[in-house]
Amino acid sequence: MGMTMTQKILADHAGVDKVRPGQFIEADLDMVLGNDITTPVAIKEFKKMGADRVFDKGKISIVPDHFTPNKDIKTAEQCKCVREFAYKEDIDNYFEVGEMGIEHALLPEKGLVVAGDVVIGADSHTCTYGALGAFSTGVGSTDMAAGMAKGKCWFKVPSAIKFVLSGKPQKWVSGKDIILHIIGMIGVDGALYKSMEFVGDGIKHLSIDDRFSMANMAIEAGGKNGIFIVDDITKEYIKEHSKRKYKTYSPDEDAEYEKVYQIDLSTIRPTVSFPHLPENTHTIDNIEDIKIDQVVIGSCTNGRISDLREAAKVMKGKKVYKGVRTIIFPATQKIYLQALKEGLIETFIKAGAVVSTPTCGPCLGGHMGILAKEERAIATTNRNFVGRMGHPESEVYLSSPAVAAASAITGEITSPEDI
Repeated sequence: MGMTMTQKILADHAGVDKVRPGQFIEADLDMVLGNDITTPVAIKEFKKMGADRVFDKGKISIVPDHFTPNKDIKTAEQCKCVREFAYKEDIDNYFEVGEMGIEHALLPEKGLVVAGDVVIGADSHTCTYGALGAFSTGVGSTDMAAGMAKGKCWFKVPSAIKFVLSGKPQKWVSGKDIILHIIGMIGVDGALYKSMEFVGDGIKHLSIDDRFSMANMAIEAGGKNGIFIVDDITKEYIKEHSKRKYKTYSPDEDAEYEKVYQIDLSTIRPTVSFPHLPENTHTIDNIEDIKIDQVVIGSCTNGRISDLREAAKVMKGKKVYKGVRTIIFPATQKIYLQALKEGLIETFIKAGAVVSTPTCGPCLGGHMGILAKEERAIATTNRNFVGRMGHPESEVYLSSPAVAAASAITGEITSPEDI
């Protein structure tokens, strides 16, 4: 029996010819990632195991992005711990406020991840880099510590689910709508510890940003990772952003999949995930009279330049509905600057939105957008669990930037087609 894309990458990095689902392997790592929440714990474990130095200062990335700019004394102390460690270990890829971004947008932008890499990150949305044909997955802080010390990590080789994409998405349908559609179809545990592998002719109609959104949310279906087959769009992105050599992997014709789903992208409508699970999805055509108090556009799922362009297209020349707080977070400083050059920031501000420095703050209910009791938000983030963005009796609806922007204008969940 042949191997899937993920299985081939893991076999190569484990130094073996073949792996099978369920097999335990130790694989070499190309990148180890941490943020301001998870890295302090990893540093403690790193010291506890008696490690003297990191295995490779060029293969570790630390990005303080969750509670930065620091919201209180405790988070300032966490970032201080991370900062001192990064300087002591001379970490090449340490990105502070002013040069930082949201980690899963920043690493691809910096060219730090390419096709064929094995990446672990002490953050569940590390699976984002599968958009580039890499195997990337979230781990705990202890695994991060071991990865920083040894440059290796143990994995159980995942079985796979194949998603064969065909057709061209309709206007206003993005990668976010597609992945919400898939999660609604298979459930939040539909890909539990499995590799979600995306192939098919429909991929050529998906931008790299669409793919980042989809791979990012593989974890919301329980996936170990999400991965796209590498095509010319991928190669062009890597060429533009990185000077590193890379290797592409295609699945064998006789690769084994637990399930195969055929998805016609042309049939998918703008999709919204209702509280309190990403699987609770509804198409925009079946939503009426859901008033909102707050809109958040940004995050590691949808804070890229194409996302901001879509939102601005909807909001240009219009005003945010009175009483709706609309907060926009470009995912990196580079994206922020590009949005400024294109006039997108002006569009947002004239509409009555606020634009913030890159941060994960509102996505995890950390800061800069906390919801009060019985308040309701629509957000381009990736999770809508109970209390995710604030009070346990608040509600979060997940959507694309276009739907979020349209909702900001009307004050209720709205299709961009109606603006």
